[in-house]
Amino acid sequence: MKAIIALEDGRTFNCRSFTGPGEAWGEVVFNTSMTGYQEVLTDPSYRGQMVAMTYPLIGNYGINPEDIESDRIQISAFLVKEYQNFPSNFRSTSTLADYLKAQGILGIEQFDTRALTRHIRKAGAMRAFITTREIKPSFCIKRAREIPGMAGQDLVKEVTTKVPYFWTKGKPFYISNNVPLDKNIWRYRGSKHFVVALDFGIKYNILRCLEYAGFEILVVPATTSAEIIKLIEPDGIFLSNGPGDPEPVSYAIKTIKDLLSYRPIFGICLGHQLLALALGAKTFKLKFGHRGSNQPVKSLLTGRVEITSQNHGFAVDTDSLNENNIKITHKNLNDNTLEGFRHRELSIFAVQYHPEASPGPHDSRYLFDEFKKMIRLKCQNALT
Repeated sequence: MKAIIALEDGRTFNCRSFTGPGEAWGEVVFNTSMTGYQEVLTDPSYRGQMVAMTYPLIGNYGINPEDIESDRIQISAFLVKEYQNFPSNFRSTSTLADYLKAQGILGIEQFDTRALTRHIRKAGAMRAFITTREIKPSFCIKRAREIPGMAGQDLVKEVTTKVPYFWTKGKPFYISNNVPLDKNIWRYRGSKHFVVALDFGIKYNILRCLEYAGFEILVVPATTSAEIIKLIEPDGIFLSNGPGDPEPVSYAIKTIKDLLSYRPIFGICLGHQLLALALGAKTFKLKFGHRGSNQPVKSLLTGRVEITSQNHGFAVDTDSLNENNIKITHKNLNDNTLEGFRHRELSIFAVQYHPEASPGPHDSRYLFDEFKKMIRLKCQNALT
């Protein structure tokens, strides 16, 4: 079925829908990963975005229920060069097209994804409108320009959990509304360390990695206050990934400020940005973001280069960090942007990239162990 992609700057692309009739809108971005399209589809960090894959053949290994990163597709449209409707993989349970159609997500193919990517790299990520209706391109461009921009929007409230839940044995276990959030929530605690994870759009594989590292995890809504978290009395606090501009998420920044000296804190992606804002730093919007599984990051602590998976359109301004309190630990080797920091006195550290995504494949898994060591040391000092 014929379709058209219209960008806000007037550029258009003729294409085809492989999911039937429909319309979609949002910020159009590109991802350079060769695999992992199912994880991209379900990553809450992509909320409100239309994702174009630079790898030309997509759909060849189908879809399986084990590799999802959230309970639904998060993107607003999926753009590929060539869709493969006959998957070949022993884990596949459905085609990509059927998966998208079941959730009302538009799939687009048969256009020059290289040209779109080069255009975005030159002009920057921008708003776009896609339709299968036969209407004038000028109308489509007008619709693209009417879409709200990502900057200034709080998208976290669209993806955060509504109720707290434990993550146990690879699945969420939701807590009844009648159960108070206090230290008695851990009444079944054993020898494990307990972590409260603030959900700004958390990926399932982060929870899997935390569980594998030996934590018991309680996931709470992004609006949970510091007072409630202190009543729970966790051993550590995790700040998750999530979508969009960190500055409008003011309630989370306030919560993090109130928790800075309370327990060890580990932040990933949006959690990294929110933690930096709570420490007085500033953030800015990248021209076209970092999205893919091949981003080189250098650890300034060890000199090692990690191949990382990333998905973010905003970054922390390195010059705004207080060097008296903050030590820069990681840098992006492509554009020298900040990829990690830790506090010089408090038990706090964060990274911009996704250590759970494993493109290396295990280059960055050590960060979960670092969090565990930090919590163990804090607990030992509390006993002495």
